[in-house]
Amino acid sequence: MSFNTPLLKKICEIAGAPGFESRIRNLVIQEIKDHVDSYEIDNMGNIIAIKKGASDQKVMVAAHMDEIGFIVSHIDENGFVRFQTLGGFDPKTLTAQRVIIHGKEDVIGVMGSKPIHVMSAEEKQKVAKQSDYFIDLGMNKEEVEKIVSIGDSITRERELIEMGNCVNCKSIDNRVSVFILIETLKKIKRPSMDFYAVFSVQEEVGLRGANVAAHSINPDFGIALDTTIAYDLPGAQAHEYVTKLGEGTAIKILDAMTICDQRMVRFLRETANQKGIKWQNEILVAGGTDTASIQQKGKNGAIAGAISIPTRHLHQVIEMAHKDDINGSTQLLIAALENLTNFDWGWE
Repeated sequence: MSFNTPLLKKICEIAGAPGFESRIRNLVIQEIKDHVDSYEIDNMGNIIAIKKGASDQKVMVAAHMDEIGFIVSHIDENGFVRFQTLGGFDPKTLTAQRVIIHGKEDVIGVMGSKPIHVMSAEEKQKVAKQSDYFIDLGMNKEEVEKIVSIGDSITRERELIEMGNCVNCKSIDNRVSVFILIETLKKIKRPSMDFYAVFSVQEEVGLRGANVAAHSINPDFGIALDTTIAYDLPGAQAHEYVTKLGEGTAIKILDAMTICDQRMVRFLRETANQKGIKWQNEILVAGGTDTASIQQKGKNGAIAGAISIPTRHLHQVIEMAHKDDINGSTQLLIAALENLTNFDWGWE
């Protein structure tokens, strides 16, 4: 299966913090508009695209467009910018990293903090906090305020590069899933039922977009696409891995917000085996994804599960995924959508 690196690069690098998804939304629309029967943007900002299938039952597949980011909260008398986070960050990874403030124009800044040379011995031992950081734009207050306002969004500045058979960039979470859903819309021939492709907003701050979309669609079936932890790193114990990079797409069993429907877990496993797609289990004890929204927020609930993409360095300045795992996830999603009606969905 070929791999469209230029498209993934565009999707990962474009800005789209929670609540500020306009740029990524516009890019997605340009990519999918000729490959769906219809699409709309709902009041939350979700894209809901429909590809008609052989049955009028509904399957919702969700990939969130937003990326973890920040928002400007204060500009001090010297032009340094304070911020609040939009989504979860490990503060220690922010030191001396470049970011982009999306003001009247995009402007590059650097995350600054107290230099180690002037820290006390006690300060050197403390765990970094978000409040320890500010953004230095290299300008005075007057210059900054011509461009930047309170409430402007901020994203990380990192380009996509290839490392071995992996891709490395900011926002692999969850732009790799946006990529997979776009590729699926382009490649799938005939879904077995009406296919609602949802590019959701504000997942990183509480699954907000998917809650609304699932309530509106009321799907019979659902599959979420998101990244998951690949903790196959030095010092990790085997039981801590969650997943391993390069060992195949991951089929979610549970996370902190969802116990996946065991019928969907079984269906995805059997489909992967029938198609010769390499897969691994995922049990994630912390965190949640749009799976919870799909499963719970429709009027009738949905038979729901998730396809997860193993990712190293999750919620840090850069993240890494393996091309084979990404391709396998796309192949499994297409196969699942084409065969949903060929499975016995009765309770055991």
